[in-house]
Amino acid sequence: MLEQLSSSDTQRKSIVRLTKNSKLFKTIVKSIEDKKGEGIVSLDLRKIPEAVADFFIICEASSTTQVKAIGDFIEYKVKEVCGENPYKHEGKATGQWVLVDYVSIVIHIMHPEARRFYKLEDMWSDAVAQNHGE
Repeated sequence: MLEQLSSSDTQRKSIVRLTKNSKLFKTIVKSIEDKKGEGIVSLDLRKIPEAVADFFIICEASSTTQVKAIGDFIEYKVKEVCGENPYKHEGKATGQWVLVDYVSIVIHIMHPEARRFYKLEDMWSDAVAQNHGE
């Protein structure tokens, strides 16, 4: 039993962390740009111990239809280019805030009012932020 625990701990520590140069990261940002997402910001969470992912990518779209379309297009392009499906996605029913979770990267596609209200960039202000597509 102890051997199993130590081997799983070793496996967990050997997981390679993503960078902004990874194919997954670049595919997500390009997908958002292709669907005219605005205010694209990535938050590098790798140095924040309580973070649930390596990166958050946050953007906004002016309509609920566009919010959903960006989320769908990210999933389509990541599957096509990287061969990966999201771990989960949420929010497509309302379209105010769609979340697409690839475990190491979590994408937040938000309607402008939702983005102003939740202020994710302020909540994760310890992260290094980078603007994309402008």
